[in-house]
Amino acid sequence: MRTLTDADADRHAAEIDEQGYTIVADAFDATFAGEVLEALDAIIEARSLTPADNGFEGRDTYRVYNLLAHGEVFQRIPTAPAVLPVVERVLDRECLLSTLSSIDIRPGESAQPIHSDDQVIGLPRTGFPVVCNSMWAITDFTEANGATRLVPGSHRDPDYPVYGEAYDTIPAEMPVGSVLLWHGSLWHGGGANGSDGRRVGIADNYCAGMIRQQENQQLGVPREIAATFDKRLARLCGYGTYRGLIGHIDKTDPLRLLDRDDADDTMLWDAG
Repeated sequence: MRTLTDADADRHAAEIDEQGYTIVADAFDATFAGEVLEALDAIIEARSLTPADNGFEGRDTYRVYNLLAHGEVFQRIPTAPAVLPVVERVLDRECLLSTLSSIDIRPGESAQPIHSDDQVIGLPRTGFPVVCNSMWAITDFTEANGATRLVPGSHRDPDYPVYGEAYDTIPAEMPVGSVLLWHGSLWHGGGANGSDGRRVGIADNYCAGMIRQQENQQLGVPREIAATFDKRLARLCGYGTYRGLIGHIDKTDPLRLLDRDDADDTMLWDAG
């Protein structure tokens, strides 16, 4: 996978601050995209998954949640060197992985209602980011096949979008291998697929360390699998503390639950 320079990471973070989103080109190659697609299709077939059949998740959209529990290929995504450094600049290095899931929009799917990803949290919209999300283009994203629709600059709007209302949007068109990153307050939604092909993306989403994750990574990912994660991925999943305090277990590092020897039990109280 591509590694961003500090200057490139700074530039992408600045674009998110200014317009609410950015696109990192050539973040990964077609070979990796093919591996992901093959793994997703195998999961869908093995679990006999079907669309959720609701207006938000879609009636012709296949979704696979909790991807970290489904194979090593997915475990390479959250710490990607073309993505995580940008997220850390928008949030901070103590951010958490909120959810890792796939969104496979099939032909005939209608557009998703415009929303913002911090909307369910319900905090006042001050512009301060508590969520930063990304969408990996596992196939080409085009306006015809349902590329994510964006309302540029809406992350600075003091209001949340009204669910179900129509808004002026632009499509985040990008070739396979690209990653769209956006501020959690940005108004957006999946596009309608009027093509004869599928639009497959990986939603690799993050939240600030004091915010509860969308998917419960500590319970959703079997502990024997989490024990194989490198320290950075384990921390992203919540095996750590925020600011040396939030999330501790009896004043010890949650990483100890994975029988690791690289835990750090230093707590906020010990700094004085």
